[in-house]
Amino acid sequence: MSLRLGYGTNGFADHRLHEALDVIASLGFEGVGLTLDHHHLDPFDTDLTGRCEQVRRDLEQRGLSVVVETGGRYVLDPVRKHEPTLVCEDGRSRRVDLLARAIRVAEGIGAPVVSFWSGVLPTGTPARKGTERLVASLEHLVPLAEAAGVRLALEPEPGHHVSVVDEALDVLDRLGHPDGLALTVDVGHVVCNEPRGLGDTLRHVGDRLANVQLDDMRPGVHEHLEMGDGDVDLVEVVQTLLELGYQGLAAVELPRHSHAAPAVARRSALALQAALVEADRRTGGQSVPPTNRSGPPLTAGAPRSAPSSLTVGTRS
Repeated sequence: MSLRLGYGTNGFADHRLHEALDVIASLGFEGVGLTLDHHHLDPFDTDLTGRCEQVRRDLEQRGLSVVVETGGRYVLDPVRKHEPTLVCEDGRSRRVDLLARAIRVAEGIGAPVVSFWSGVLPTGTPARKGTERLVASLEHLVPLAEAAGVRLALEPEPGHHVSVVDEALDVLDRLGHPDGLALTVDVGHVVCNEPRGLGDTLRHVGDRLANVQLDDMRPGVHEHLEMGDGDVDLVEVVQTLLELGYQGLAAVELPRHSHAAPAVARRSALALQAALVEADRRTGGQSVPPTNRSGPPLTAGAPRSAPSSLTVGTRS
């Protein structure tokens, strides 16, 4: 078993999608978290089927696996970021429609997972009402996902109605743990917001873990940082995912770093490679499988040779 590491396209918002995929693949990443939005893959494209076919070819040509992410900031409303949501009263059907489109996209491009979050509960709305709206939405969406061979993965998000893992697991309980519904865990959110530590949180989710996002963060501050700039123990993350036999993608999530995307992605690749090496050292070669210790890139050894322009630069 090897740990598949990827990079989120929301960290390449200033690149054309095929060029972002080129850079990501050149650095040794094996997959992408593909955020649906107007500039990369618009879920409202008039020829969505054709666009999905092209993206699928682009991914296959570069040997990249993919997870569909649905956190585009203004994909539904040009003024209100991330609105409407699954827990609001007005416009909730538009978010449900977006996720239905995301399931269609996932089927079209060969993504096994669609990641999503609940959204922020409107001021004055009882928590019970928010949960009812979320569950009702998922009762419609989960069968669509299962019919398409896709899993929806609910991400606990600081400040949202579902903000921690236990609240997300409660939603799964309410729906009877259907095959088409699981969890996304952002390891930065664990440090920022969860009552348990990194390893314990990932173990608590266990086989209900369908998607992992990688970044750094500090306790109580919801700010996505490059690895090494916060309190996430990346080695512990790597070791725990390997221990769990996690089969999904673990992709870097740095949505505010597009201004320096190639350099940030390269630093991320180096940080992940260092974590793999350190995990191997700490366990005397028992943590990281041989396929992750030698040979070509990231899942294995040093990142792939990148174009000479992809030097590690200064942050701005």
